[in-house]
Amino acid sequence: MSKKNLVLPVLITRGLVVFPSVVQVVDAGRDFSVAAINEAVDLCDKKIIIVSQKDPNVDNPEIGDFYEVGVVAKITKVEEMKRFLRITIIGEQKVRLSNVNKKANTIYAVASPIEEVLGDQQEEIALIKNIVKSLDGNKLTNSVPKAVLDEIARGISSYQLANYLGTYLGMSVKQKQEILELDNVNEKLMEILKVLNTEKQVSQIDKAIEERVRQSTDKSQKEYFLREKMKAIKEELGESEEDTSESILERLEKNPYPEHVKVKIRAELKRFEMMPQASLEASLIKSYIDLVMALPWYTSSQDNDDLENVRKILDEDHFGLEKIKDRIVEYLAVKKMTGNLKAPILCFYGPPGVGKTSLGRSIARALDRKFVKSSLGGISDEAEIRGHRRTYVGSMPGRIIAGMKKVGTNNPVFLLDEVDKLASNYKGDPASALLEVLDPEQNYAFNDNYIEEPYDLSNVLFIATANYLEDIPAPLRDRLELIEVNSYTEFEKIKIAMGFLVKKQLKANGLDPEKIEFTEVGIKHIINYYTRESGVRELERLISKIIRKVIVDVLTNKVDKKVIVNEEVVEKYLGTPVFENTKALKEPQVGVVTGLAYTQFGGDILPIEVNTFPGKGALVLTGKLGDVMKESASIALDYVRSNADRYGIKNDVFLNNDIHVHVPEGAVPKDGPSAGVAITTSIISCLTNVSVKNDVAMTGEVTLRGNALPIGGLREKSLAALRSGIKTIIVPSENKKAVEELPEEVKKNLNIVFMNKVDDALKVALTKEIV
Repeated sequence: MSKKNLVLPVLITRGLVVFPSVVQVVDAGRDFSVAAINEAVDLCDKKIIIVSQKDPNVDNPEIGDFYEVGVVAKITKVEEMKRFLRITIIGEQKVRLSNVNKKANTIYAVASPIEEVLGDQQEEIALIKNIVKSLDGNKLTNSVPKAVLDEIARGISSYQLANYLGTYLGMSVKQKQEILELDNVNEKLMEILKVLNTEKQVSQIDKAIEERVRQSTDKSQKEYFLREKMKAIKEELGESEEDTSESILERLEKNPYPEHVKVKIRAELKRFEMMPQASLEASLIKSYIDLVMALPWYTSSQDNDDLENVRKILDEDHFGLEKIKDRIVEYLAVKKMTGNLKAPILCFYGPPGVGKTSLGRSIARALDRKFVKSSLGGISDEAEIRGHRRTYVGSMPGRIIAGMKKVGTNNPVFLLDEVDKLASNYKGDPASALLEVLDPEQNYAFNDNYIEEPYDLSNVLFIATANYLEDIPAPLRDRLELIEVNSYTEFEKIKIAMGFLVKKQLKANGLDPEKIEFTEVGIKHIINYYTRESGVRELERLISKIIRKVIVDVLTNKVDKKVIVNEEVVEKYLGTPVFENTKALKEPQVGVVTGLAYTQFGGDILPIEVNTFPGKGALVLTGKLGDVMKESASIALDYVRSNADRYGIKNDVFLNNDIHVHVPEGAVPKDGPSAGVAITTSIISCLTNVSVKNDVAMTGEVTLRGNALPIGGLREKSLAALRSGIKTIIVPSENKKAVEELPEEVKKNLNIVFMNKVDDALKVALTKEIV
């Protein structure tokens, strides 16, 4: 090749480095590659610069994405394939690229020849000798054509040897490029020798590892035969070894396992005996056998059939909850009468802190059964219920079977906590997996993926708990016997605190009951001024806090006098009251109505504000309202507009003003239809400029005709009204039956007014009659 610089098209290859004086075949399919070949053939006497790109994953390399050193090659043959060009080239001269630029779709560069020099002759001979020796049996030579190896064996120049091995040895593109860029031939040979020696060392390490694995396998086989021999010797001596196949079979036959379980265990034992004892598979089989045999297939506890004693224990543990206690006694009575009864699936639902979980423990104690609990909140993997299949290491049974193994009897009280908080994702739907567990018609043959055999759960008394019934999937809810655990009244909270919580916390904190005495006045002060809850969880925490502070006083201040917890002591230990005595409005206001709401945390009051301002008749809704509540607001406004004359409201008010409905605490999502009457009242109050009484609250769904429809959660709503200082509540007439079931404390302290229409509520709520 000429020693002059040449301007030639550039062919960029990926995964390929071309060396001088070597014939190679190159496939080119990218548009710029095909264009470069065509220009080389048509305009450049079939000469082209071939250079490798740095990252083979780049589809459209730009200037800078390829190396600066390449080879000028001569194209000797061009073949057109279906989707690419196949060219045969021979490398002519190593060159350095400069002045790289792009013309149309072709990259051009100036190719400056690079002269390669020979090194010391004696060093060259030594290097060639060592390379030829290292080629023998080296894995890298697998990619070298036989003809090339034969040519090397016959003897070639060091320059040719470096180019051949650089081309054909199984090296990375980066390694080949580094060898190409070296100008001294001896340095090229030295780098090639290093690569060959490294591969030789790796091969030796591989052989050593293979030898160690073979020896380990031989050792396992040897251990297997020795163990078998030891077993035979022990049998001759009359000695037994625990957990041998024979002892497992003996236990299997001696105990009344179901026949299908016996068949399964025998089959697994045969597999176990055929495997080396130290193998992983043998260990997994043994774990499986141990679990299946540890399950309580036939072990059960004896129920306490003394109905009076059951009732007595339930009363000891919980105050009130008469419906639930009656249901448990009914279950036992029928079981005692019939001798056999499929256990019901009970679901206790209600606000947090009302004692749903502790009620499950109490039921187990009353029935004299074992108790096991599994918290399901946040579970999203179906395998948590059904178990994992035995196809991989680390598989295990689901929570149901794991709970049964832990408890050791086949008729425990099994508490499934927080079933309304189950999640689902790509791993399955745990709620759907529970359908089989919680269906009395199916759970006599529950299938866990791990044990692979049907297990009878029909004797288990399942108890589920939930805060919010609507969050339980409908198919699952259909299988549950729903029992509501209601919010507690102030009277009930005082009784629970005095009878249960104080004793529990004194014991937990190690304080002598002689050192402290809680009064009913003190407990009532905590309830009214430091807690706003449906249950008693926060009340228990505050009682514990007072006890802890008394302990500190006893230990540090050496207080010997008995502490009487009254109002003053409560404020001393708990600080300034958190809540006022009432959350109700302090005075009547125009356009502000107190509604009643029911949430998963119990009942609460819901102030609703309405205001008007000049506009074009739009309805503005704020306060993070849900779709149902937005509909209620729209219905309420339409009702008022259609009956404007009756209420003395001018029609042009709706044309020239926007009406803004806001429910405070905007960050809290609010939804439900039961605010319809309250929204209607607040709109009428605002447009007539008549204020609403501050001690009146209402609940009810409204229709376009102004009718008040019944609502749910009346107990929680009425308790919230009572807590908040409301004197009168207005409820739909169709809720009369629900009112009859309200606690006496509520009926005694609240004036409950029934309504059929919105007008009935207006007569009670507004400070001045307008209809």
